[in-house]
Amino acid sequence: MTAEAPPPPTAEGLTILQPDDYHHHLRDEPYLEHTVPFAARAFHRLLVMPNLVPPVTTTVMALEYRERILKRVPADVPEGSFVPLMALYLTDNTTPEEIALAKESGHVYAVKLYPAGATTNSDFGVTSYEKIMPALSKMEELGILLLVHGESTDQSVDIFEREQSFYTSTMPMIIRRCPKLRVVCEHVTSAFGVDFVLAQGPNVSATITAHHLLYNRNVIFKGGINPHFYCLPILKTEVDRRKLVEAAISSSKFFLGTDSAPHAISRKECCPGCAGCFTAHMAIELVAEAFEAEGRLGALEDFVSTRGAAFYGLPQTTKRRTLTREAWKIPKDYPFGDQTVVPLRGGETSRWKLCEREA
Repeated sequence: MTAEAPPPPTAEGLTILQPDDYHHHLRDEPYLEHTVPFAARAFHRLLVMPNLVPPVTTTVMALEYRERILKRVPADVPEGSFVPLMALYLTDNTTPEEIALAKESGHVYAVKLYPAGATTNSDFGVTSYEKIMPALSKMEELGILLLVHGESTDQSVDIFEREQSFYTSTMPMIIRRCPKLRVVCEHVTSAFGVDFVLAQGPNVSATITAHHLLYNRNVIFKGGINPHFYCLPILKTEVDRRKLVEAAISSSKFFLGTDSAPHAISRKECCPGCAGCFTAHMAIELVAEAFEAEGRLGALEDFVSTRGAAFYGLPQTTKRRTLTREAWKIPKDYPFGDQTVVPLRGGETSRWKLCEREA
């Protein structure tokens, strides 16, 4: 069934279908108390990343993690209005039998491929693509999605070109070996990555983050090193950012995956500092800024609310949320376990505000 067109934006704001997020890091206890409320209050469905320590490599671990998440959903979120979608962490030892168990669970929707060493908590990731082929073939058979952190780990490749390298060599090989596998190229950051996704068939889509829609790599170095803009894949050029915005607005292959990735301030403002931007506090507001700058607020609902569900084969939500043009001061930090996390744009002012769910 095709949804009715969203009401047009007004001077006061706009109303959209309840957003989803198809790439989110909640971490684990003792942090869930502080991460889950942001996600549960903003999103209907949330694809939860499995790169915990130890990583979520089995269906049993995924289901146990899901229960820990649900226990932290705040009381002001109506029952059933927040749905965590679980994923397994792919390793060289993931078996087809484990993939079958994941499918049978009804709660595991995808398997995440981290090239070993590519990003935070990826040390247990894939070292041999030949070893994962049996698992990928089973995923292809059962319709479980492969989520890909698409960066080369070859240290001779420039950090700003590692996405291009991965989508030149590794990803084409995977698609050639498993042509019907449903793939999400996660957090694409480059014009090359966008063009790769556009050139593939309908079984390949991609997510884009809010921060990659708004910022290029200059912000990392403006006035000095800004660690809270450091993420992987790293921010790219302005040409790349413009290509991401164009894709987010105009192509049904691209949908929101915030990659909100909180780290305690002590792990960001240090050497070496962790990669990741915490955006769960205002992810939809950030995307609204990017779309408003292009005069395309009317396309916001497609990107944040409908395309991801369609690709995942999930029913379209019927609930709506309102974004208002309302200035509010972003806190400089938020509690994070017994420490604090600095949000993206902490201390600044936002001109958009996602209103609470209607009863």
